[in-house]
Amino acid sequence: MKLETSRMIRPDGRDHDQLRPISFQAGIAPHANGSVLVSFGNTRVICAATIQEDVPRWMKYQKIRGGWLTAEYNMLPYSTLDRKQRDSSTGRIDGRSSEIQRLIGRSLRAVVDLKALGSRTIWLDCDVLQADGGTRTASVTGGCVAIAIALNKLMAAGKLKSFPMKKLITGISTGIYQDTPVLDLDYPEDKNASVDFNVVMTEDMEFVELQGSGEESVFTDEQMASMLTLARKGVKEITAIQKQAILDADRTSSADLESLANSFK
Repeated sequence: MKLETSRMIRPDGRDHDQLRPISFQAGIAPHANGSVLVSFGNTRVICAATIQEDVPRWMKYQKIRGGWLTAEYNMLPYSTLDRKQRDSSTGRIDGRSSEIQRLIGRSLRAVVDLKALGSRTIWLDCDVLQADGGTRTASVTGGCVAIAIALNKLMAAGKLKSFPMKKLITGISTGIYQDTPVLDLDYPEDKNASVDFNVVMTEDMEFVELQGSGEESVFTDEQMASMLTLARKGVKEITAIQKQAILDADRTSSADLESLANSFK
């Protein structure tokens, strides 16, 4: 079966294999060790990495060497069209947020050498400012950049012997919209997609996580292969943007340190 793409028109006019505009604004949370405001079109998430010089109690009791990485995910009340109630007001985290933060944490632990991290904990906070589809994949993608920035600062301070992040990691959504495989779904597409597929991959195109399901529908081997092809294309393009954002943040940090040093001369 040939998958038709020519008749389908996406709500924002993109081609079926085209990403939304993606950007990373570093330093958005000055008190964090590394932070970015990641934007996938109108989806905007603050990802902030804070490094604590300690490990969880359970690691101490079990005498596990190395460090730990954990994530928290939160949609701010005004991030959606209808106000979302804060988890703190209900007394518990909702099931969706809990599932997403576990996804973020295990995805990033897959590419961080926790032994090389030493007896430290990386706390990654992902706060959704505006939700327009793909908040979980944006959080993974932005979280990777925020952690890399934070680890670069530890390296510059001489606190690490080797860089703990083994590879960059990217999350991207694909799906079947109007019978056509599409890349990077926004909310109108996600809402009406017959198949929703989230992919987390390393920069070397290795799979970390696949989450795919038919929304009251089914999908074929050919459709799944097409969605994975789109995901690989998206990951390749996003990785280049991630690398540039990390490099720019490192240059800015080095310039700030040099400026501070010169002020004491």
